[in-house]
Amino acid sequence: MAYEDIISERIGSVARIWHNRPELRNAESTQLLEELNTAVLEADADPAVRVIVLAGKGGHFSAGHDLKEGQALRAGFCVEERWEYEEQYYFDYCMNIMHASKPTIAQVEGACIAGGFMVANMCDLLVASDDAFFADPVMHTMAVAAVEVLIHPWVLGERKAKEMLFTGQRLTAADALAAGMANRVVAPEKLEDEVLALADRIAQAPPFTMKVLKKSLNRTFDVMGRASALKAHFDSHQLSHFSDEANRVKAAGVAKSIQRHKTGESVGAQ
Repeated sequence: MAYEDIISERIGSVARIWHNRPELRNAESTQLLEELNTAVLEADADPAVRVIVLAGKGGHFSAGHDLKEGQALRAGFCVEERWEYEEQYYFDYCMNIMHASKPTIAQVEGACIAGGFMVANMCDLLVASDDAFFADPVMHTMAVAAVEVLIHPWVLGERKAKEMLFTGQRLTAADALAAGMANRVVAPEKLEDEVLALADRIAQAPPFTMKVLKKSLNRTFDVMGRASALKAHFDSHQLSHFSDEANRVKAAGVAKSIQRHKTGESVGAQ
């Protein structure tokens, strides 16, 4: 199919899928998320594809969910409407990336914020440029309990995840590497080549064996409670949207968050 907000390409046995809204630092609109999900499912179903790479055009992976669209189209959602929307677009679509049968690699440069952080960390591996940065500031900016998929402690460890979420401050690429969230950190001009070389190496593995091994590794973490923890947080996240505190903070702060997003001073997400 023809895409507008992503680019999906094949490089040998590698499917590379780009966020493609560079003028908005790849903010994830409803359309972008629909297209991204479709492209991931198509690549996963294609027997010629061995590895899937997620990336972002224009120097940033993603600045998070599109706040301006959210205010325009979903600000008046009731509990049931918000729950249904966020379960499909934010939770289920992320799980589709996590549970893809093919190995996945996040190619991260620049901003990787909130919703973007969530998508990148659904991938099996993460390679970052040394100018990449990671953040989830939504508790501070919107009084909401982090993003919908609380993957943070599973990829950062308990203490670094708490520091990141409690302060709302950024992690550098070096921080991500030290915490074990990033597999490799390279110079920006080497990022694309490094990721493709890694993907090509992985693509040499027998595909059925790779599928079975990935499933076993995912099951290992799910036996440890990851699947239940992620689902439990999604429910709590929905509750936090409708607190009096969240309503006060959002009324005062969402417009400012959108303006900071435009100027590049800061970024936030729903």
